[in-house]
Amino acid sequence: MPKLKSHSGAKKRFRFTASGKVKYKKTRVQHLLAKKSSKRMLHLRKAGFLNKTESSILKRIMPYSK
Repeated sequence: MPKLKSHSGAKKRFRFTASGKVKYKKTRVQHLLAKKSSKRMLHLRKAGFLNKTESSILKRIMPYSK
């Protein structure tokens, strides 16, 4: 059976933790920063984690990840 290809967009945006959770960088942090409060920016700095349903979908499109 041939090798499966991983989804190129997903490879760039998501990482798997050692426990199998899916980690990603939050959006809306790159530009137009003057209007965003410091509290909002503080929360946007932290990594986001996908829920169980979305994680299972991602594991199908990235077959050789954990």
